[in-house]
Amino acid sequence: MADLPLSDRSSDIELTPLGRLGPLPEHVERVLATLEAAGQEAALVGGSVRDLVLGHAPADWDVATAALPERVADLFPGSTWQNRFGTVTVNDPAGTVEVTTYRAEGGYRDRRRPDEIEFGASLKQDLLRRDFTINAMAWVPTDLAARRGRLVDPHGGAADLAAGVLRAVGDPEARFEEDALRLVRAVRFATRFDLRLDPSTEDAIRRHVGDAAQLSGERIHDELLRILAGAAPPSRALELMERLGLLAVLLPELAGLRGVPQAKALPGDALDHSLRTADALSAADPVLRMAGLLHDLGKANTLEGGHFIGHERDGAALAETVMRRLRSPRAEVTRVTRLVRQHMFDYRPTWTDAAVRRFVKRVGRDLVDDLFALRQADSAASGAAEQELGGLPDLRARVAAVLASDPLDAGQLAVDGHDLTDALSIEPGPQVGQLLDRLLDAVIDDPSLNRRERLLDLARGWLAELASGDRTHRQAEGNQEAPS
Repeated sequence: MADLPLSDRSSDIELTPLGRLGPLPEHVERVLATLEAAGQEAALVGGSVRDLVLGHAPADWDVATAALPERVADLFPGSTWQNRFGTVTVNDPAGTVEVTTYRAEGGYRDRRRPDEIEFGASLKQDLLRRDFTINAMAWVPTDLAARRGRLVDPHGGAADLAAGVLRAVGDPEARFEEDALRLVRAVRFATRFDLRLDPSTEDAIRRHVGDAAQLSGERIHDELLRILAGAAPPSRALELMERLGLLAVLLPELAGLRGVPQAKALPGDALDHSLRTADALSAADPVLRMAGLLHDLGKANTLEGGHFIGHERDGAALAETVMRRLRSPRAEVTRVTRLVRQHMFDYRPTWTDAAVRRFVKRVGRDLVDDLFALRQADSAASGAAEQELGGLPDLRARVAAVLASDPLDAGQLAVDGHDLTDALSIEPGPQVGQLLDRLLDAVIDDPSLNRRERLLDLARGWLAELASGDRTHRQAEGNQEAPS
């Protein structure tokens, strides 16, 4: 494999922790070995090198190479190349590796994509186009079999990691002008790796914070979910976003909770409470954390006499507005909105079993566990003791019992729409759905009714009542005297 140009060698860090690597995943080693055997310079780059410097196991592996995309695609049959950025996805049963040709970029008129891409750049030029120094390092193997190589770090990323600093590559003004999403990525990286912002980088973020309003909802959504899925409490990132001015631009509804008073055991306002609620939910479910973050949006405009009457209704509407602005998938919009709408349920041990069944029907069996998790996080964020959780353990047990034995949706009825049309000689249509709804309500009140003939008898009786009511109504109309 050709060695690096002498100009790049001067920036290498000798005797670094990456001078010798431990075991590489086999599929990553195969990619590097294949490129090396073809005489093509190749290096691990980006987040994988950053994670290795930190002593973490990389979740993703990226390789940069001098080989042009066409050559890379030829070397790896079955790979895919569907972009103009020179990134070839090498597919392997053990995992994928993104292989990107060294490139230089010029002009970002849409504040997202480079206007011009030049392949054939050196590794040093390729690292220059990256966002932050911690992501602008490369490991070049010199003896792959022995896992020996050199850390190429022209911008001091390793030193910044050691010093706990997040710094833009080169001129921070230029980096944020190229892509405004880097404003949000700066927050994510700073909080994920417990880094403080370099003063010049922070100043540039503050000057460009308004540019975040031009970002597409999809890109903001993806970054927010990465923050919410992170190991670090999301409150740290959102508090940093607020301090920088980003929160008011990206999530003005959430920022509007600042200063809204809370009568809670824990100190702080409605925004502090919302952040604590998100923190208390599992990072494994970032969408549920989003629901926790947005669950009290309605408090900003429902405060009256020390209470927030109906804030769950207003909050659900605001949460839907936020999720749609973020271009969230429909399932996410529905899930978050329903959770916000239902989070203020008021359980009492005096509820009948029928009341528990109606609760499950209203919430939805698919959402009950999520709602309980949200309610528990909400209580923890309020400083509520276990005995103050409103009987949540008792309700959980009762819900589990009805889920295991009782019909709670139309699919569990002993009849379906075909049974009704056949047995009652009615046409398919809205009336069938209305009858099924009434039957379900009856069965939720009394599960013993869920027998085919009993349900058909009920449906016949309701149809007879409807027919009798229609005849009475027509007769009344016919007896009315014409106006004089």
